[in-house]
Amino acid sequence: MEQAQPSTPMMGDAFPEMEVVTTHGTLRLPDAYQGKWLVLFSHPGDFTPVCTTEFVAFQQQYHRFRELNAELLGHSVDQVFSHMKWGDWIRDELNTTIEFPIIADEQGRVAEQLGLIHPAKGTNSVRGVFLIDPNGVFRAILYYPQELGRNIEEILRMLRGFQTADSNGVAMPADWPNNGLIGDAAIVPPPADVATAQERLQMYDGYDWWFCYRKV
Repeated sequence: MEQAQPSTPMMGDAFPEMEVVTTHGTLRLPDAYQGKWLVLFSHPGDFTPVCTTEFVAFQQQYHRFRELNAELLGHSVDQVFSHMKWGDWIRDELNTTIEFPIIADEQGRVAEQLGLIHPAKGTNSVRGVFLIDPNGVFRAILYYPQELGRNIEEILRMLRGFQTADSNGVAMPADWPNNGLIGDAAIVPPPADVATAQERLQMYDGYDWWFCYRKV
């Protein structure tokens, strides 16, 4: 019998309601983070080198996430006791206290709902990142291979970009805020009619009526 493929959320979907066991107790998602951005990230397993470097890196930048009204939430299919012992090891050996909760998904229920178990990788959860907005909607979904650790600065950049775009009704260019063409400016949405297109370059800087930008 063919094995069922894990479901995978899509950008724009609502985060499914669920109750999870974590190192900080039981949480109901997404309600526990209502009004905040949430960065939920999974890792293949506790006591593994790449994952350890990631958790230390996330913790070191935790204050910057909080400045962006964002919280961190880890996840793997390990038991809560393993998470706690691993946290003790990171504290004792690497002088870093992990302050954010980690989901203990021993039965793999959360991983299955979020599409975090790769069929070819057995039961370990993949290295995934979900950016969820204050309304509980998936805004970005990233997957990394087991051999490549995540770039924390990029995740922070994405949060800043989403928040800037949402507040100003604009889009962010490549490498924002250091784009090679327009620097830290943001792209103005294209006009919806001919009259607006003809006026566009009088209103904004740009290369053409369909490619205008402004400071935000």
